[in-house]
Amino acid sequence: MLGTSPPPKAQLYSNPNPFALVTLAHLLTQATRQDMNARFTAKWKLVQLLYQRGWDKQQVIDLFSVLDWMMRLPEQLKRSLWHNIEVLEEQEKMRYVTSVEQIGIEKGLLQGMQQGMVQGMQQGMQRGLMQGRAEGEAYALRRLLQKRFGPLSEDVLARLQAASIDELELWLDRALDADSLAGVFAQ
Repeated sequence: MLGTSPPPKAQLYSNPNPFALVTLAHLLTQATRQDMNARFTAKWKLVQLLYQRGWDKQQVIDLFSVLDWMMRLPEQLKRSLWHNIEVLEEQEKMRYVTSVEQIGIEKGLLQGMQQGMVQGMQQGMQRGLMQGRAEGEAYALRRLLQKRFGPLSEDVLARLQAASIDELELWLDRALDADSLAGVFAQ
């Protein structure tokens, strides 16, 4: 039957075939692209249909996953939807997509984010400490070189600024005994 138009939404709402529900979700997703409140309302109606069809738990979970993927909502509306689902499950005494599962997923995401933040902070602190140490050693070496050999050229100052900690430590040790500035930077 190519070339025929899709059935009206009312037929899809009443059709017990799971593919009718997925087709309806697709049509409603397109129709509510610019209106998240309308999408929330449409998604909530579809979720209610999931619970009314008498499908087994796995089928409800699978179809809910498809609906959830297709009909994404902003965080606030997502929380409202989960609240509605919890109330519905309490009334119906059914737990298909349990709030415990949802909380577990959210906790896992939160824990992953927290671990990433801690690791990022530790790396940032380590880099900051290393940079501070390099700046401190460059400052001390500059002062020592100025005291022993007089004003420093821009080239020497730039070299100190770009040096690694290992180079700064080597030059600092040499600056204590070198007879000239060239002796400090000798290869």
